[in-house]
Amino acid sequence: MRTGMRASARSWVLPGLFFLGLLLVWELAVRTGTVADYLLPAPSMIGSALVSHRWLFVQNAWETLKAVALGLAVALSAGLATGMVLFYSPLLERMIYPLLIISRNIPYYAIAPLLVVWFGFGLWPKVIVTALIAFFPIAVNTHDGLKSADPDFVRLLRALGANRVQIFVKVRLPGALPLVLSGVKLGVVFAVVGALFGELVGGQRWTPEGIVGGLGYLMREAANRGALELAFGGLIWLSALSLVLFGGVVVLERYLLRWHVQERT
Repeated sequence: MRTGMRASARSWVLPGLFFLGLLLVWELAVRTGTVADYLLPAPSMIGSALVSHRWLFVQNAWETLKAVALGLAVALSAGLATGMVLFYSPLLERMIYPLLIISRNIPYYAIAPLLVVWFGFGLWPKVIVTALIAFFPIAVNTHDGLKSADPDFVRLLRALGANRVQIFVKVRLPGALPLVLSGVKLGVVFAVVGALFGELVGGQRWTPEGIVGGLGYLMREAANRGALELAFGGLIWLSALSLVLFGGVVVLERYLLRWHVQERT
């Protein structure tokens, strides 16, 4: 066990040292004037902005989190339902599945301005963009996961008199879970990107502390006003939010797929 812990620690040491080295070079390049601070703020300037404007970041992160959470809820429910319907209806699968694949090539950033026209500024355009961009991997992975069930188990249960619901609960759902959860992990990452797209287009309000329209809106306004340290701070918060949400799904995956891990070991 100690050997495994040491190996795990060593796997983090080199990347950590490399990252610290990059920060040091970055800081020195700005401090010595090699890179202008109005083009690329030093890490210390970004850190100072993160501390001095922490409440502004918290408020905007909360706005982004609301859009991501609502969008994910819509994408998860719609994606699971669509995947199941396509699996159980061969006719709908032939009609809709190709359109689903084609829809993945739609530039979602181009849809955001239309949603603002249709639904106005505020939360819902961001939620819709988030749901649209997170919907695809969940729907496709649910469909493919249900199709990956062991046909021998399915035939055995049918021979024993099991109905469609029993086969779904006993065989198809457990077999599909690894792919479904992989789709959810992709959906979480895409959802944060979708919320960012929606916020870059619009949806804001003002408070005594400043701009509140989500991290994407804060980054855009900060960049437009030359406050790049705030823009980089928003990027750090956005990355942290994505990592936390992704990590939450990973923890859920390990809990739900304990049997799958045990079989592999």
